[in-house]
Amino acid sequence: MSATRAQAVALAARYADEDHPARHLGKACRTALDYIYSVGLTLAADAALAQRVSLCAAGPLADHAERLQVSLGEGPCVQALNQGTPVLADNLNDPHLTRQWPVYAQQALAHDIRAVFALPALNGPDPAQQSGLALTLYRDQPGPLPAADLHTAQVHTDAAELLLLATPQSTDDGLTDAWFLPADAVVHQATGIISYRHTLTTGQALALLRAHAHTTDTDLTNLAHAIVHEDLHLPDPSDTGPTDI
Repeated sequence: MSATRAQAVALAARYADEDHPARHLGKACRTALDYIYSVGLTLAADAALAQRVSLCAAGPLADHAERLQVSLGEGPCVQALNQGTPVLADNLNDPHLTRQWPVYAQQALAHDIRAVFALPALNGPDPAQQSGLALTLYRDQPGPLPAADLHTAQVHTDAAELLLLATPQSTDDGLTDAWFLPADAVVHQATGIISYRHTLTTGQALALLRAHAHTTDTDLTNLAHAIVHEDLHLPDPSDTGPTDI
């Protein structure tokens, strides 16, 4: 066992019996880093990475940054999960670094996020075989990620994956409610409702939810809340053409 993996095992054991382990790990990671960052944990809920949920948002920048990736379906975390490699964007004003997610970069900058470092949990070369979990660091100043902080973040990423894999799975798609942030749980619920109402895959349902939020300039979480708790119905996608993922 490598030294990094051994550290991750010990860290996971420390939080194995805690409620909401992702939140504890996010806070622990933020404390352990040499520089000041906000920390987020994101999980892809299906193999196609169409549906993503935020598991943890620790620090003042993480809440907006995590929700942007979930709402837009793009960002450094999404890129890291798709590629199966870390994405180290040390300056969001650099269009070369942000060319795969320009809308996310623009909105992140508007929330004073200047650098983003996304680290997927990796157990092999094939992204399709990974857990879909990534830890992301957010900073309000541009600049590279020091090697020591990269190591610390990777240890916490691996520990989060170990905890996730060890947690009993209680929902239909294999995700566990205890890992959700409350706001993102309602997005997950709304996606399921839309999928049932319109006979769509979960990926198509989330695409429909995002599209309606975008066209009506509505916060994704607020829209999801209205669907789940106020019985809001979205227009049938057949009325406007097919739904793309």
